[in-house]
Amino acid sequence: MTTTDKVIHVPLNEESIRDYRQQFNQGKPYKYIVIDNFLEDEVANSLYDNFPKMTELRKHYKGINENKSEGSSFSEYHVDFVRVVEAIKGPEFVHWVEQVVGINDLILPDDHRGAGVHQGRNGSFLDIHVDFSIHPVLNLHRRLNLLIYLNKNWKDEYGGHLEMWNDDVTKLENMVKVNFNRAVLFETTDTSYHGYDVIRIPETESRRSIYGYYYSPIAEDVKYHDTIFKPRPTDSTLKKVQTSAKENIKNGVKKTLQKLGLKSIFEKFE
Repeated sequence: MTTTDKVIHVPLNEESIRDYRQQFNQGKPYKYIVIDNFLEDEVANSLYDNFPKMTELRKHYKGINENKSEGSSFSEYHVDFVRVVEAIKGPEFVHWVEQVVGINDLILPDDHRGAGVHQGRNGSFLDIHVDFSIHPVLNLHRRLNLLIYLNKNWKDEYGGHLEMWNDDVTKLENMVKVNFNRAVLFETTDTSYHGYDVIRIPETESRRSIYGYYYSPIAEDVKYHDTIFKPRPTDSTLKKVQTSAKENIKNGVKKTLQKLGLKSIFEKFE
């Protein structure tokens, strides 16, 4: 039995590689695919029923550009969360992903920069951004995001769908609904701007997902930057100024730490 048996529903065969490769390469504004019914029904339902409480998550972000919680303490979660992570980092699935996207030697690290869960309550949002380019501890190049959504009966009026913006964040090019058991796999580049707007949901609901971030050995021309947030065109002038100033300071500090090789700081405080 392989690590993907009874966990991942999508067939990992040559036919699916061919079909999803075509979809990936045709993705706009950057390469991506959407896979419905990604996990076996039993597994997906178990994840929904046993999703960790907000208080069990390691980080809680509440600032000008984000309001969400995140965790990666899989040993403390239901066993099916471990099964899913083992499956998406296992050799069979990783090989399938490599064939679909055309990137070799993909790695999903065993830390919070590799896999975890996201959750957002009413009012949660994640402003438009590109992700950090290099794993600051392992010195690997971040290449792909895999998001598996676990939102049952999600209504359009709730908002919170995955937004994909053009390379100067002037136009929303695409939007993917965060349906239950839907996976989205997209490339992470210096212009793969994405995020989600403020959600308006009942207090009994939350926006839930599992994430997996794939890396490859770093090439000489890849430069480090941290996550870079950008304001929406509709944001206030004040928020635009605040976002720009905050991002310039944050990225300047983290670039310096990364250049000096101070990995212990990234390990301790992130």
